[in-house]
Amino acid sequence: MNFLCVVVAAGEGLRAGSGEPKAWRMLAGRPVVRWSVEALLAAGAREVAVVVAKDRLPAAQDALLGLTGWTAVAGGAMRALSVQAGLAALSGSEDTPVLIHDAARPFVTGAHVAALLTALEGADGAVPALPVPDTLKRGRDRVVSETVSREGLWRAQTPQAFRLGRLRAAYGAWGAQAEPTDDAQVVEAAGGRIALAAGDPMLMKLTYPEDFAMAEQLAGGRRVVRTGFGVDAHRFGAGEEVWLGGVRIPHNQGLIGHSDADAGLHALTDALLGAIAEGDIGQHFPPSDPKWKGASSDRFLTHAVGLAEAKGGQVISADLTLVCERPKIGPHRDAMRARIAELLGLPIGRVSVKATTTEGMGFTGREEGLMAQAVVCVETPL
Repeated sequence: MNFLCVVVAAGEGLRAGSGEPKAWRMLAGRPVVRWSVEALLAAGAREVAVVVAKDRLPAAQDALLGLTGWTAVAGGAMRALSVQAGLAALSGSEDTPVLIHDAARPFVTGAHVAALLTALEGADGAVPALPVPDTLKRGRDRVVSETVSREGLWRAQTPQAFRLGRLRAAYGAWGAQAEPTDDAQVVEAAGGRIALAAGDPMLMKLTYPEDFAMAEQLAGGRRVVRTGFGVDAHRFGAGEEVWLGGVRIPHNQGLIGHSDADAGLHALTDALLGAIAEGDIGQHFPPSDPKWKGASSDRFLTHAVGLAEAKGGQVISADLTLVCERPKIGPHRDAMRARIAELLGLPIGRVSVKATTTEGMGFTGREEGLMAQAVVCVETPL
């Protein structure tokens, strides 16, 4: 899909109660604004302009750390001005689809985007909408004055889709009129035809304090556990010690490698990179680069942890198996578990270290080297 996005996150969100503006509050461990930006980039957005209050520009860098393809833009005093600031920051032809989305609706998905772009093909704009299910009452001073027919009424949501040139022109024609309730109203006023796409209750808007409690429950069901597998092996050579699982073990030989040759941490690093689909250790720390010569493998594993966290992920368990005749792992097992737990930010009860031999068979059985295998589980956004 080829489309652009404006994510509006410049409001104060006063109805959400005291504390941080709602776009900057945490939802299941991630800032609310990150949920939408991450999802829209994953859906294929070519550019995302994230419109924030001027004093939030540094905060946007922190909230969206690790994501690429987005730009922070200072917003205006009203939402309509913020949208126009975001549109001005985008590059594309007049016919390029652009989605305008409120950061306060964190559960947007690629399926929502696809439905909107399909609906936009025959219209000047497209909005996700739900039919109004409840009886509507008009009242004053907490007294009903009229029951209003709900026939033909819809609840409009975001993101809303338009053609870039058409939306820019519509805002130009809107001028200094009163603040529009949404972007579709601006295009309607300019004579545009707006299509209704299927809405989704999951596109809920965080408005009141109680909405955040509901969203936390929903967010728990929008995360998955991904599993990565890593393998590493190193040959024995001259030396008086080996590093395994982040622990120094005296031995009558050393392990040959460009770094400290800690096969255990290397396998764990590859397993973690695999779980988040970020390649392998050689891509991030190529052995051809002299700066990694003799480097502690702690750095490799903590780098992978940082990549996982930047994707909104959290390591939940690790299992390491060391295959060797010698050195004996048992006396060092708990120290390895403690060090690995520290590097992964886990309680030690979620880290397993095991050892086995190959009964004298193969290169490990002949004590030419040793091998490590690791499995790491990471909880990430869906």
